[in-house]
This record gives sequence, structure tokens and C-alpha cells, in this order.
Amino acid sequence: MTSNSQRWLPSGARPRRPVMLDPAHTDAISGGPDPQTVGEIAYMTADVVVRRGRASADPDVLERLITLVDREGIEAVAGMWADSPANTLPGALWRMYVLRDWIRANPDVFALHYRLGEANAEYFHVVAGVSSPPLPDDVVHLADTVLSGLFNGDLAIALERAASFCRVVAVGATHAANSADTHGLHASEGKNPARRMVQTARSLIAIAEDLEEAAALWRIQRLD
Repeated sequence: MTSNSQRWLPSGARPRRPVMLDPAHTDAISGGPDPQTVGEIAYMTADVVVRRGRASADPDVLERLITLVDREGIEAVAGMWADSPANTLPGALWRMYVLRDWIRANPDVFALHYRLGEANAEYFHVVAGVSSPPLPDDVVHLADTVLSGLFNGDLAIALERAASFCRVVAVGATHAANSADTHGLHASEGKNPARRMVQTARSLIAIAEDLEEAAALWRIQRLD
């Protein structure tokens, strides 16, 4: 059974990479026998990560925090935070790390959908701060820059930039889905890329909403 906190995750995820823009649910990671204890541990580890990053001026420390998933694998990070509610610090960190991993696994697709979406999501394009038109390297750079903002900048702004990026890409994915459906591409080899892109857009909107809520809570010191 899939937990609500994981409704937007790509399915069939390998230990180190989400699959290509597939927004189906992953299996929920089993919690411990005491949910309260599990939640407390999740918060403590997330708090340590954020405080360590924000207290250190060492670029090596920042690099290690940004590349946490690269070194430990997505499943290790999931084991700490994946079951945390969206409106918590560990829940927000989990979404930020998975989004970065997702982007790095599919930079061409993210860049394409961002280009398709930016004209119809100008406000969110400005907030996201992506160069226009973005190349694959640009979206990878943004993923690292936004994640680093959790540790060396305004955490709420970092969350909002990530959310805005998701919203622009969602608009682009919807546009691509409409185009695929119009041209009958869903009939190719029995697949339905249009439906998949619509599901991707919904997944990205869900991430955006979660991160926006987390940003608002951080500003009033209630992101626990």
C-alpha cells in the first residue's frame, strides 16, 4: 500500500535513480513499530542535516549534503524521511532530494518540458530563476543550486524556487501531452505517452503544493 506522502513518486525506482518521469506510486517503506518514535527520528536527522549545512562555511560540507543521494542511494534517504508528512522538515527534504535525483536522471525531458511551459507560467518562471531557454545542463545546475539554498540561503525561498520549477514543468508536460494526444501518439506500440505526461504533470503539481506549504510553515517557524 502506498502512503499519501509518496503519491507523486516515480514507480519502479532503482536504488539510486527514479525512473524516467513515471509518476506512479512507489511502495511505501515500512515504518517502525512506534510511529511517533519514527517521526521523531526523522525530524532529528533532518534537523541535523539542515543545521549542519547552515552552520558550516566549508564548501566540502555543502557538497556532501547536496550529493547525499548520489553517495547513499535514494533508498537510504527514503528510509529516513519518505514516510514523513509533507508539512514537516523531513518531508520537505525528502521531496527536494527526490526532485533533484529525478531531474538529474532525466535532464533532457525536464529541460524540454520547462521550455514548453515557461511562456504560459511566467510568474513561476521568474521565481524558479532558470535561464531561458534552459538546456539540460541548466536544469541540473538549478537542482543543485536550489538544494544548496536549504543550507546556505533562505530555506523558504529555496522551497518556493523548487515549487515554481515544478509548476512550469507541469505546464510543459501538459502541453506535450495534448500534442501527443492530438497526433495520435498514444496508439504507438500500445503505449500511452499522453496519459503518462498528464500523470507526470499531476505529480509535479503535488510536489509544488507540498513545497509551497512547507515554505509557508518555515516562515512562521512551524516546519517541524
